[in-house]
Amino acid sequence: MGARPLLNRRLAGMGTTIFAEMSALATATGSINLGQGFPDTDGPASIARAAADAVLNGKGNQYPPGPGIPELRTAIAEHQQRCYGLGYDPDTEVLVTAGATEALAAALLALLEPGDEVIAFEPFYDSYAACIAMAGATRVPLTLRRPTFRPDLDELRALITPRTRLLLLNTPHNPTGTVLHADELRAIAELAVEHDLLVITDEVYEHLVFTGTHHPIAALPGMRERTVSTSSAGKTFSFTGWKVGWITAAPELVAAVRTAKQYLTYVSAGPFQYAVAEALRLPDSYFEDLRTDLRRKRDLLADGLSAAGFQVFNPEGTYFITTDITPLGEKDGLEFCRSLPERCGVVAIPNVVFYDDTDAGRSLVRFTFCKRDDVLAEAVARLQRL
Repeated sequence: MGARPLLNRRLAGMGTTIFAEMSALATATGSINLGQGFPDTDGPASIARAAADAVLNGKGNQYPPGPGIPELRTAIAEHQQRCYGLGYDPDTEVLVTAGATEALAAALLALLEPGDEVIAFEPFYDSYAACIAMAGATRVPLTLRRPTFRPDLDELRALITPRTRLLLLNTPHNPTGTVLHADELRAIAELAVEHDLLVITDEVYEHLVFTGTHHPIAALPGMRERTVSTSSAGKTFSFTGWKVGWITAAPELVAAVRTAKQYLTYVSAGPFQYAVAEALRLPDSYFEDLRTDLRRKRDLLADGLSAAGFQVFNPEGTYFITTDITPLGEKDGLEFCRSLPERCGVVAIPNVVFYDDTDAGRSLVRFTFCKRDDVLAEAVARLQRL
């Protein structure tokens, strides 16, 4: 086959994801997995029953409509109106995807061309780098630095060049837990309008906010027509395996993203779409109880990590805690995470894999707290061995 590498050069260095590696390590060692972000309990039983009923009643067992079933598109539009006062036409401004990961991939592949630049906050979710690379574009990181992990807006302005095509925003932010404040979003929106930039948002943790409030940038002046907002059901309703995501955007943006998306999965998760439509209409008390429960879990794990000797950066949202291992006498987060299962039977994720500026993330390690209380308590007890 000659000397040419088999893997597309744009994906060089992007082998097995850190999540697959660490989850496999958890299985092999019987460790508690506080690495990959999935709950260890299912979401509401009523929503699970709705999915089962859909299967048994033949709803969604064959190909659903390409844009998503009408019931779900309507429920997504209602959710955006109810939560944020954003009005979207379910027929032309909503697109259902195979999770938010596909929503982001389709949006980046549709809207980017070789030579374009994308500004994204680092540390960034690993699929961002892969999708930007597959589009032939260049990622330009704006580093969120400890201890606050807030964006430097002057630095952001300085990063914008004539080649900048879009801004990729993740708020609430994984892995740091930063929730962008209203004034930060206004400043970012003003830059996007001034430089005529597109914006893609990753808002999958929109209902997992413990400090402050989630504000969609699409609601700000001049932003609705240039913003592709993405979210999903997995984190909000604890059914991560269903892979039901969506975008909301102006018709011309939805049409562009749909063009790319139809050649990725075309459609997915037929019966689950009916269940997610019901989930999005759950009462406000569901979302409030979810936040309350996760805030308590966050505090349980944060206190335990502090007691074990980590420096803890308390997150404003998501279900991840970023820590610094330097107080433990450690320096290399990747080496630390690979040895942690053997040392005390716990798995975590090294933040350095989310950075281009590896020095900024080398000693940082991420833990998830979306687990049962007894699991978190046992993990804390094991971490005391450090």
